[in-house]
Amino acid sequence: MLVAALLVLLFCLRGRAGLSPHFLKQPEDLVVLLGEEAWLPCALGAYRGLVQWTKDGLALGGERDLPGWSRYWISGSAASGQHDLHIRPVELEDEASYECQATQAGLRSRPAQLHVLVPPEPPLVLGGPSVSLVVGVPSNLTCRSRGNARPNQELLWFRDGVRLDGTTFHKTLLKEGPTGSLESTLFLTPSSHDDGATLVCRARSQALPTGRDTAVTLNLQYPPVVTLSAEPQTVQEGEKVTFLCQATAQPPVTGYRWAKGGSPVLGARGPRLETVADASFLTEPVSCEVSNAVGSANRSTALDVLFGPILQAKPEAKSVDVGEDASFSCAWRGNPLPRITWTRRGGTQVLSSGPTLRLPSVGPEDAGDYVCRAEPGRSGHGGGAAEARLTVNAPPVVTAMHSAPAFLRGPARLQCLVFASPAPEAVVWSWDEGFLEAGSRGRFLVETFPASEGLEGQGPGLISVLHISGTQESDFRRGFNCSARNRLGEGGTQVHLGRRDLLPTVRIVAGAAAAGTTLLMIITGVALCCWRHASFSKQKNLVRIPGSSDGSSSRGPGEEEMGSNEDRGPIVPSDHSDLILDEKEALETKDPTNGYYKVRGVSVSLSLGEAPGGGLFLPPPSPLGLPGTPTFYDFNPHLDMVPPCRLYRARAGYLTTPHPRAFTSYIKPTSFGPPDLTSGTPPFPYAAFPTPTHQRLQTHV
Repeated sequence: MLVAALLVLLFCLRGRAGLSPHFLKQPEDLVVLLGEEAWLPCALGAYRGLVQWTKDGLALGGERDLPGWSRYWISGSAASGQHDLHIRPVELEDEASYECQATQAGLRSRPAQLHVLVPPEPPLVLGGPSVSLVVGVPSNLTCRSRGNARPNQELLWFRDGVRLDGTTFHKTLLKEGPTGSLESTLFLTPSSHDDGATLVCRARSQALPTGRDTAVTLNLQYPPVVTLSAEPQTVQEGEKVTFLCQATAQPPVTGYRWAKGGSPVLGARGPRLETVADASFLTEPVSCEVSNAVGSANRSTALDVLFGPILQAKPEAKSVDVGEDASFSCAWRGNPLPRITWTRRGGTQVLSSGPTLRLPSVGPEDAGDYVCRAEPGRSGHGGGAAEARLTVNAPPVVTAMHSAPAFLRGPARLQCLVFASPAPEAVVWSWDEGFLEAGSRGRFLVETFPASEGLEGQGPGLISVLHISGTQESDFRRGFNCSARNRLGEGGTQVHLGRRDLLPTVRIVAGAAAAGTTLLMIITGVALCCWRHASFSKQKNLVRIPGSSDGSSSRGPGEEEMGSNEDRGPIVPSDHSDLILDEKEALETKDPTNGYYKVRGVSVSLSLGEAPGGGLFLPPPSPLGLPGTPTFYDFNPHLDMVPPCRLYRARAGYLTTPHPRAFTSYIKPTSFGPPDLTSGTPPFPYAAFPTPTHQRLQTHV
């Protein structure tokens, strides 16, 4: 124990005798952020005296808590020689040169420079945190930061972590000092995709390498973004189609406007348009314009409309000379495009396919109408045709027309038909001794008329007529030439006049006259015969038969049956001829009804019908006559003649039509005696007959 104490004492004595005060640790330059803590180390060896710190040569004091410097203090064990200086929080005024001094030993550390860094403050974006911009309009964003950062700061723009270019940077200093403000401007032309995007302005310096950020959100105002669709997109002509106009916009949509082919569609206001498709929709697209407070935008679309052929260009008529080329063209529109063919009217052969028809070196036979036909496509609709006429200019074509034969010394008419393109300059008739183009010359006269129909492709026709008055023998033997000419040549034909003989006509007229004369004689003879017969009967053969005016008589049942089998009266032999009455007695016949029916006797003339054996049919007997009086008389023994006509003839006021059963029940009497007038017996046996069923004929004379 004693040895150990001696050793320690020896060591101490050696230290005092051999070591001098010295710095074990000296402060070094230090960079510290504003507001943080600064620590400057100082350690001394072999020193037990006073230690103090100086700031820019100003002593801070020897106490450990450094009175008067509230943010300053010295830490460490003085016994161990530890004298560290602490500053918290560091301010800009703390930036200085610091030394650690051992006053009693006369020691001074090397100066340590304290640098105070000022980090940038968070920048300010003008108009933030939400900035309203208009899509498509060039704009700028300004980021501003105070300029008191140490060292100087920089302002940067970022989007989604990516630095943006197109910025400018400038610094504004304050008059009072080195500090000022910094601004960074970002130039951009926003698009609709930038709506809602977040941009970051970052203030960065060495004091704060990570920087300080300020974010701003873009709130974009943009005109409508329009999409236009049609349903269905392919449609048959005449079907309904619906157009739908959809739009996104900020601020919201304020209106819609529809147009077709640049012309407004009246009455269409909303986002929907319904219409009926036609061929025009293929070339006249439908457009929809949408508006808001910022602006407007429109979109258009064309429909795929299926429709049949529509004629756009009609082929034109052509007129060419013989030997030249001819061509026709036509244009058809359709969806799908129609197939175009060329044919000749009335024919089926396809001459060409496509919109053009070429005919090289045409001749008269090529003249006519050509048809441009469009066949319907897969739509199956439509189809059509258009015609054009090809006129081939050639010398006139002259043909003879039928001319009626003429009589000698009578009028005649010859005709020819002329077709020519171009029109003939003249049509001339010529014969042996002369010619005539128009007007009259002697016995000849020429007239020209347009034909009702022209020859196909040969231009209009003309009919030229040569009139001849007082034909002569030479006119029938010679030919008459009809000729025409135009700029391309001459054509003609010969017409002959036919002769008509007079003899056959005379025979026909004479035969007709003879037949007419014969017929007239026959009619006259028959009329004369009837007239003579009537005159003779009035004078000689007037027969009186009393009877009632109704022409009916009472008959028994047996007579009724017989009357149904025969229509004419019985025939009486010619030996009963004693009842002939003279004309005077016939005329004095009284009315048996005493004027009730005002009936006169029936006058029967010789014009009554002739019965077999020479008898005559007479009217039915009167009911007032004697029983058994015959109703049939034979006048042959008295008149010695047979009446030539079977005609009924009556004088005025007499009944001439017999009852149909007037002579059906006649029985020839064996003798003629006085009537039986016993009581109970009717004065006339006809009274017992039944009354006829038909009505009586009342005749008033």
